[in-house]
This record gives sequence, structure tokens and C-alpha cells, in this order.
Amino acid sequence: MTDRPIYVIAEMAYSHDGSVALARDIVAKAAEAGADAISVHFTHMPDYMVRHYGAGPGRVSAGKDVKPVYDYLVEISLSFDSWRDVVAAVRETSLDLIVMPNDGASLEFAETLSPDAYVLSAACFEEHDFIRRVGGAGRPVYLRVGGATLGEIETVIGVLKDCGAEEQILLYGHQNYPTGPADTNLAALTRLKQAFDLPVGIAEHVDAEEDFALIAPLLAIPMGIVAIEKHLTHDRGKRGEDFESALNVDEFALLVKRIRLAESAIGEGAIGTDESSAAYRRNVRKRLVAARAIRKGEIITDDMIAAKRADEGVSPARRAELVGRAAAANIETDAGLTLDLTTAGKGS
Repeated sequence: MTDRPIYVIAEMAYSHDGSVALARDIVAKAAEAGADAISVHFTHMPDYMVRHYGAGPGRVSAGKDVKPVYDYLVEISLSFDSWRDVVAAVRETSLDLIVMPNDGASLEFAETLSPDAYVLSAACFEEHDFIRRVGGAGRPVYLRVGGATLGEIETVIGVLKDCGAEEQILLYGHQNYPTGPADTNLAALTRLKQAFDLPVGIAEHVDAEEDFALIAPLLAIPMGIVAIEKHLTHDRGKRGEDFESALNVDEFALLVKRIRLAESAIGEGAIGTDESSAAYRRNVRKRLVAARAIRKGEIITDDMIAAKRADEGVSPARRAELVGRAAAANIETDAGLTLDLTTAGKGS
């Protein structure tokens, strides 16, 4: 992870639609848009899914659910050799490589590529032997906790800790596609932080056609998140796999820009101690000036003092310090009053 407060992850998922060229294009676009990392899915279908795993709404992207899911995913999955080509493109950029291995063979392959972190998928959340293998790899682990219960999350965290995976980040996102605002449930981020005392990020799936898709992640920033993951595609209009919540590169770049602005706007919580605040005080605060002309030697009384916006004069909070002192020189109306212009004594 970078030293930036918010680590921005571009999730490719299956938006490459089985094309190495598209996958490399998405990598380039993620780097161009300012992401910190790209997240990819490795899948060896015979180890991941049974052939008779059925079709049906909600299992893959809209319009793609007309054939058995196994057959469809075989068509759009990249081979390990193809992934080597894509990963080579990642390593030519400044992007970190985050891998979600969906099965044992994919994890074994991923280890040959030395990824910067792993993602534990929802499909593997109760596969404790596999979780131990992921945790034992000695890399940061992002836990996709959307759809999991608090008890399940606690169990997985414990399994990972037992095998030495100390760096764990919880990625929360409601798991319906696309996610409506009412289901986004940003309050879960705070609850997860309180429950597990681990870094938390958001991986929401708001409809990318809605303006809220560029707003929801920003709302999570004041909740203390450390990461934002967002789907990125080459062209959402082509309605490929995972298109529903995927941003185009211009939208993703705008989101990154807004994330950085939001970070800057939130700041560190200092109040009044910065130079711009001091300059503002110097510019707008009233100062004490002479309410009328004061002769040298006159004893200054309260009615000789006025508080007005001026460039010279002490703070109105020091008014009592001036009363009873003698003018050390003639003072014109509206001239700033300072202790240097007065002396202690009885005056004339």
C-alpha cells in the first residue's frame, strides 16, 4: 500500500471478457486514471466450479445469464499463460498487483508472480484450508466481507492470524449488482472497525450509470476507511461482464481526483493553528484605535478607545491595559493604540 490515506484499487474482475488485449488496455487505463493498484481474478475453472452449476439471474451480468455459468466463464476466463502477459503489463506501470485466486491451482500460480497482496473471495470464505494457504503466503490479505455475518468474519480473521497473516484489510460492499443507495449501508464500515479493530475499505457496486456511483465512495472517507475499490472497464457501453458497476476511465479518473480532494478537505483536524487561519485573523479582527484625537500626556479613558477593523492597534481583549495610561505622543483619531504609544503614569 502507498503512504496515501486512501489506497485506490481498480478492480478488473472479468471486464476483460477473455481478451488479453482488453485486459492490458484496462491495466493501462487504471494507471492513467491514477489508481494505486489493480485487482485481478485468477480462476482455474475445473477446480473452481462444477460443470452443472446452473444459470440464473444475478449469477453473472445482466444479459449473460442465458447459458450455464460454467460454460460462460470458461469462455471469458484467461489462461495462466495469458495472465503472465497481462501481469507483465502491470509491472510496466506503477500499479500494485492484487490477486484474487478463486481456487488452489490459481493460488499456486499466483505465487509465481509475487503479487503485492491477495483478496479472499466470498466464494472461499468458509474454505479454511484454502484460507490458511492464502494467509501463509506472507502477503497482505483483503477480505471481501460483503454477504458474510460478523461471526463468519471473526472466524476468518482468526484463521488468518493463526497462520501469520497480520496485515488484514476488510473490504465491505453490499453484494447485489447494481447496488441501490438504500442497500449501500455505509454505516457497516464503522461497525466493522469497531468490531474487529482492523483497517476497513469500501468495495461498493452502485450502478455506474448513476451519479451516486461517484459519490458513495467519498461519503465513506470520513468514516476512516483506508481503501476504495471500484470496478473499471474499457467501455461500459459494450455491456461486457461486470459492467453494471464498472466505471469508464474518464469516470474513474474523476473519482480519483475527487478522492484526493476529499482527503485534502478533511485534513488533520487542526483548528486555528495554521498560517492561513492566522493571516485571516490578522486581516479581519478588530483592533483598538483612538476614538478621538488624544494629546500627549492625556490619561486615556475608556471613551477614548474604539474597536474597529484596522491594520494597527492591540486586541480589544487588552482594552483594560490601556485605560489609565498616559499618551506618550499626540495620537490622531483612528490611529492604532499600542502600549508603545502610552506610558504608565499620571499624565498632564
